[in-house]
Amino acid sequence: MNLHEAPVLGRVLGPLERFLYKVCGIDPAEPMDWREYAAAVLVFKFLSVLVVYVVQRLQGHLPLNLQGFGAVGGHLAFNTAASFVTNTNWQSYGGETTMATLTQMFALTVQNFVSAVSGIAVLAALIRGLRGRETADLGNFWADLTRGTLYVMLPLSTVLALALVSQGVVQNFKATATVPLVETLSYEDQGKRQTTQEQIIPLGPAASQVAIKQLGTNGGGYYNVNSAHPLENPTPLSNFLESWAILALAAACCTMFGVMVKDRRQGWALLIAMTLVLVPLMLFCIHAEARGNPALARLGAASAANMEGKEARFGVADSAIWATVTTAASNGSVNSMHDSFTPLGGLVPMFLMQLGEVVFGGVGSGLYGMLLFVIVAVFVAGLMVGRTPEYLGKKIDPFEMKMASFAVLVPPFLVLVPTALAVVTAAGKASLANPGAHGFSEALYAFSSMGNNNGSAFAGLNANVPFYDIVGGVVMLVSRFWVMVPVLALAGSLGKKKLIPAGEGTLPTHTPLFICLLIGVVLIVGALTFVPALALGPVVEHLMMGGY
Repeated sequence: MNLHEAPVLGRVLGPLERFLYKVCGIDPAEPMDWREYAAAVLVFKFLSVLVVYVVQRLQGHLPLNLQGFGAVGGHLAFNTAASFVTNTNWQSYGGETTMATLTQMFALTVQNFVSAVSGIAVLAALIRGLRGRETADLGNFWADLTRGTLYVMLPLSTVLALALVSQGVVQNFKATATVPLVETLSYEDQGKRQTTQEQIIPLGPAASQVAIKQLGTNGGGYYNVNSAHPLENPTPLSNFLESWAILALAAACCTMFGVMVKDRRQGWALLIAMTLVLVPLMLFCIHAEARGNPALARLGAASAANMEGKEARFGVADSAIWATVTTAASNGSVNSMHDSFTPLGGLVPMFLMQLGEVVFGGVGSGLYGMLLFVIVAVFVAGLMVGRTPEYLGKKIDPFEMKMASFAVLVPPFLVLVPTALAVVTAAGKASLANPGAHGFSEALYAFSSMGNNNGSAFAGLNANVPFYDIVGGVVMLVSRFWVMVPVLALAGSLGKKKLIPAGEGTLPTHTPLFICLLIGVVLIVGALTFVPALALGPVVEHLMMGGY
């Protein structure tokens, strides 16, 4: 049974769904082939970029500007529009000092919903292609978008937002609150020494944005320091709920896949493969941060865990767990400063992004990315045994391999080329706060994040400049949609094929053997592509820090 046919949700939200179709002139039963589906996705995304850009540029003249902010600058508005529409949520600004309440709610939070659901819609189209029999019908994008938003994202985000409010996450329409300080604070303002006995705290509808940013693997923070801020993530329980939400729907997509292809073992195999990659890397990151900085030990300081840039209420373990989860799941929210991790601790989240964010990955997008690697894996297996590769009863022909290869190779190209430009051009180097290996790591991490639609940052990089805003915006748009389109073309091609009954020579794709093969393909492609770059950044920095 489909979600929109469920007794409770159908009765409550069905009338709203039908009203939206009527207002928009949509026939949800109208089938789309892959070209029509792709065209609908691209048109919707183009209009979304335009709307988000215009709202930012006009926010000084719009209502609900409680803070009295002016217009967002042109190159920053473009970067932010591209970022939120592509589910990247890379932020070159501080939310509480740049974006008005209306902009946060209408432009950014709305995109948190629809950008995530767009990934689920494309995944659903690919699955329909895999299970279809000689058909061009991949479903209807507008129906998939509407149902995913109404029946999945809205109910879950409402429940999570209420849970976060119970923990102290702020949710109101007040611009600021003024609180007295225990001690007088002294600070410099325009060269003059000033003192104050109060603090002004930015407020607003944060809980609603935090809930969907985690569930939709978006990651954009209402506040500049994101989920390290006590009004976004105040307690250990809120930290657990948010980190669970980051993986929840990405993992659920594996179950959805198994149900739709009528073989739950296929979904479990993919989920197990993702988990077997994530958990060892998570433990390695925790170990690297728990060991601390050997350079301090050489100076006679007591050996201790690396607490630099971490919230004391979370500590090393929760910070390292969040760092690996958020980069595995294409989320990008942070509860610690990744720039302050040890070189090997920082290498882990960087490498997880560079794998293509298929280890859980974004909602929908992570699984369709992993299915591309599945196609590569069955092709490699077919070569080894001299048999035409098959997956779920569909032959994998040259066209499918071309589309899969194209989609797998586009993100690394969009990471490595801009990184090279950043470290050889004056415009790129001007924003690097650190020279040498760590500065290279900052640039590599930034474009690994943007090129894989993650959104987290090392933060030692001044990204709010024309070079990074414009180049990064283009990278985010291309990496999202030049992968989506080949995936839909692949779905269209598979849907037209006949189903081939399984025989003695058919490779089972739910067994431990295939899971190991799939993991090997993912790791080998990632290693061959990025190990040379990682050797110039975090690996060199680790060797220098250790005194080698």
